[in-house]
Amino acid sequence: MTKVSLDDHSGPWSEEEFLALDATNYRLELLDGSLWVTPRPIAPHQDISGHLYVALLPAAKAAGLRVRQDVDVRLATARILQPDLIISKGERVVTVTKASDVLLACEITSPSNAAMDRITKKELYAAANIKWYLLIEPETSRYESVTLHLFRLEAGRYQTYAVAEGNKVLTLEEPLRATINGNSLLGLEDSL
Repeated sequence: MTKVSLDDHSGPWSEEEFLALDATNYRLELLDGSLWVTPRPIAPHQDISGHLYVALLPAAKAAGLRVRQDVDVRLATARILQPDLIISKGERVVTVTKASDVLLACEITSPSNAAMDRITKKELYAAANIKWYLLIEPETSRYESVTLHLFRLEAGRYQTYAVAEGNKVLTLEEPLRATINGNSLLGLEDSL
């Protein structure tokens, strides 16, 4: 497949063109022929994602599932998003993960994308029938606290299942058994 450049393209994007894009310093997602181009996450955002990965990995392995960060997920034809983290089943080696293999999608808000994660992506994941959605909202002025919102899909819409703020623990029973302490995602000393 011939590589495609952002600069050499006009009009709507096909899924094939999207998947052939050259590497860039931006996060790229495809929504019905349009590209969503956002900056790569900053260090505190990456730290949260990394700590979450480490927290969930043992439980995922025990359940025969995978924890993946920043992978393309096909929600529908020409609709490919890149959640911050997913819990999935399915093949070990894939180019694009099928939505039907995703058991939980997670987004970590940033000042530039909070509304997208709270509303648009949440609705798109629900439409793709992903049963669980974890929204992590750090306080972004100093990254000293975080709120975890766990949503469960019911009748085609996400309903709040649990919320944990600061040093409170969020307990997952599905799709795997795990606990997440919000402050530990920030690497704060008092999280134990």
